[in-house]
Amino acid sequence: MDITAHIDDIPFEIKEGETILDFIRRNRGRDLVPTLCQADNLINYGSCRICSVEVALSKNGPARVMASCHTPVSGGYYIYPSTERIRKLRKNIIELILSDYPDDKIHPQPGRLPTEFQKVIAAVGVPVVRYPENRKRSEAQPDRSHPYIWSDLSECIKCYRCVRACDELQSEHVLGISGRGFESRIIKGYDTDFISSGCVSCGACVQTCPTNAISDRFGTKTAVAEKIIRTTCTYCGVGCNLDVKVALGEVRGIEAPVDAAVNRGHTCLKGRFAFEFYKHPDRLTAPLIRRNGNFEKATWDEAYDHIAQKLNEIKDKHGPDSIAGISSARCTNEENYLMQKFIRVVIGTNNIDGCSRVCHAPTAMGMQWAYGTGAATNSIDDLYKTGCILLVGANPTAAHPVTGARIRALAQSGIPLIVIDPLKIELARFAKYHLQNRPGTNVAILNMFARFILEYGRTDFEFIANRTEGWEEFEKHLRSLDIDELETVCGVDREIVRAAAIEYSAAKAAMEFHGLGVTEHWQGTKAITLIANIAMMTGNIGKEGAGVNPLRGQNNVQGAADMGVQPHQGAGYLPVDDPVVNKLYSDYYGKSVPSGTGYRIPEMFRASEKGDLKAMWIIGEDLLQTDPNTCHVRNALENLEFLVVQELFMTDTARIADVVLPASSFLEKEGTFTNGERRIQKVNRVVDPLPGTKPDGQIITEIMNRMGFFQEEYHPASALREISGIVPFFKGVRWEELGSNGKQWPVNEDGSGTLILHTESFKRGKGKFHVWDFEETEELLSYSEKFPYILTTGRILEHYNSGSMTRRTPNSQLVKEDILFIHPVDAKRKGISDNDTVSLFSARGNTVMKARITDVVKPGVVYTTFHFPEASINYLTSGIADEFTLTPEYKVVAVDFEKSLFGRFSGPGCRND
Repeated sequence: MDITAHIDDIPFEIKEGETILDFIRRNRGRDLVPTLCQADNLINYGSCRICSVEVALSKNGPARVMASCHTPVSGGYYIYPSTERIRKLRKNIIELILSDYPDDKIHPQPGRLPTEFQKVIAAVGVPVVRYPENRKRSEAQPDRSHPYIWSDLSECIKCYRCVRACDELQSEHVLGISGRGFESRIIKGYDTDFISSGCVSCGACVQTCPTNAISDRFGTKTAVAEKIIRTTCTYCGVGCNLDVKVALGEVRGIEAPVDAAVNRGHTCLKGRFAFEFYKHPDRLTAPLIRRNGNFEKATWDEAYDHIAQKLNEIKDKHGPDSIAGISSARCTNEENYLMQKFIRVVIGTNNIDGCSRVCHAPTAMGMQWAYGTGAATNSIDDLYKTGCILLVGANPTAAHPVTGARIRALAQSGIPLIVIDPLKIELARFAKYHLQNRPGTNVAILNMFARFILEYGRTDFEFIANRTEGWEEFEKHLRSLDIDELETVCGVDREIVRAAAIEYSAAKAAMEFHGLGVTEHWQGTKAITLIANIAMMTGNIGKEGAGVNPLRGQNNVQGAADMGVQPHQGAGYLPVDDPVVNKLYSDYYGKSVPSGTGYRIPEMFRASEKGDLKAMWIIGEDLLQTDPNTCHVRNALENLEFLVVQELFMTDTARIADVVLPASSFLEKEGTFTNGERRIQKVNRVVDPLPGTKPDGQIITEIMNRMGFFQEEYHPASALREISGIVPFFKGVRWEELGSNGKQWPVNEDGSGTLILHTESFKRGKGKFHVWDFEETEELLSYSEKFPYILTTGRILEHYNSGSMTRRTPNSQLVKEDILFIHPVDAKRKGISDNDTVSLFSARGNTVMKARITDVVKPGVVYTTFHFPEASINYLTSGIADEFTLTPEYKVVAVDFEKSLFGRFSGPGCRND
């Protein structure tokens, strides 16, 4: 039986859980009832009462005034949103607010859109203000200390949406309320300015503020836009949706759409503010060809002809395997698909790889071994259905900020959080258990964790019996472990590990997340399979609120691998050395494709040094900044006969190229990105490509045609049609059907997506347990005596990888350099204080940076980021890599350091120790 309520005596069906405001908006539109303190992505507050309506229990019965935003609607209600009584009430509320509001801000400013508050004033009417003016208002001083977020609290109407956004969306609690009544005001931090307050610059307060009390330097809220275009962020694997305001062919500002499934009206400072790089004067705007040692500008036709001629010459002389390509996670799925197709079909080699090689290749391989699919098992929204969160080797508040904010909010609300990480990351402050292991000992601590689950926790033997294989061997291995030895190796008290293991296993559903602190190790793939073991032995696979979920580093790392940007698997993860698969690809492409496994990126470097690899095409990767052992990488690249680099800016890698092609940014192209939860989302062109540049997909398509292979003109719709014909889990993907929130693969032929993997069975049939012992990395076995400290590396919130984009925005005013974190015990031993200049060196290289003395690291461990070329930390990192995937071991580097009094090392450089 349908339950109804009435709006102005007209009956409408009620939906469960609706408030009166929801009910009115769904049936009569958003404009009938004004609001001020209410925001769709915040918990309803009910303080301003501007949304009040009259409610009676019968027609013509006595009516009460109720705040519609937080009052549930009930059957039989007769709701009257705009009676004379309500109109008077609203006008009186506005009159009270205007008694404390600047007269010159009541109406929109010339050339600007009205604020939300100004719209409400216009709807309700401007009353005669009978109350005395509040003198405190004139004392509020504008604050422009922050490069992005500005405030003028004379416009504050005390709705407190900014405070609630900071609390509820970002969980930072930077904004607060001081005083009472007319004396109350918003304060930042300990009553300071924005730049000094601890604000993480997410801009949630800016977007939610209904006035210009808090705004941004772009004036986004009131900017007049010719169009607002939904697209997907380029910065990390969260895949936030962005609403981009465009006028006169330029971006005027960015907001986070409230209806976005991924980010729910929230995003970080990079997604919201760090977009100006797209029009930076450093952008490349013409193809460059090196002639007589110098770059000369060329036309696109000249560049294509030169590239085609050189690649054909090298291919004819040395064979197709003398050529390699490296694609980019910054490119769309369609562009990555075309790049691997170009290398395989036009060049005729499987020498294709991408940046997943230096980040999540162990995740893909380990999870494929265990489950048959190397992707996240669950959706991020499952966080709200979990009973425990296990975070291993990841710092999401810095690297995946929107997901990190959700985890922090849940931990603050009481959901148990377990952190396994060598660093005291921000989330460790809110963790019930922080297992601060020595870098490089993940296998040891995960084995101990699993042993304690078996011995003291809850093991799901029914799940194990019905859905897995290899348990007996793993159980035997766990019982044979020497806990004393493991405790010594990883440096974590066994009792903490035991308590954490019991906590994880006791939850009805426990959700695991991991990052590069697991994968970028010599035993990276092994650690991934142990995480998979732990999820299986507790039955935390194939259900809500559970699973194994990699936090993908760049925006389209998942998609690049899905599209076949790897030397051993083609599009759709099909093995290239399988004769059946080889025939499938050859028939589909209408041309024979190679069958042998190609070079992975580290193997490309070695092949170049040996003289076997002659040419390379790199898209969107600055290998001299991002790959380990910079001196080795430079030698390899300089040994090539021919190097093509496709980029936005003149990076260090582009500087040594033979041809540089100017590409378009994500704001200037179309396609799809696949985020870390397998969600395929549209990237829509926001502005036209900068004159002289071209989208990557167009460049690849044009060179394919120039080299004699017909490829249809680039458009995401046609490219997706081709992809859906060869990638099984893209079978039902259609450009025109993706909508604003995309679909999670596998997408069935009927267009339905998949929220959770492995619900009934694993892709490989049964989940497989793997058995591994801890082995020390060769880096420490060989060098720890001479270099007794362990350097581990990571990211910072404000910057993105090598920083070529974010360093060309005001983000560089927030963080200007990489810093070396040193524990107080080690700093005292070395005579180093905060902000001292420190020389840091390994067996391979050295650099200089400033010191920060902190207990974020344990004694014997130092930490830094890798965003600035002035530090170029990869001069120090090694060629040691995961034994199965060759993913570099960025997280364990044997180093030493000293106070740099006279500049023993002037800057980043090579050593040979």
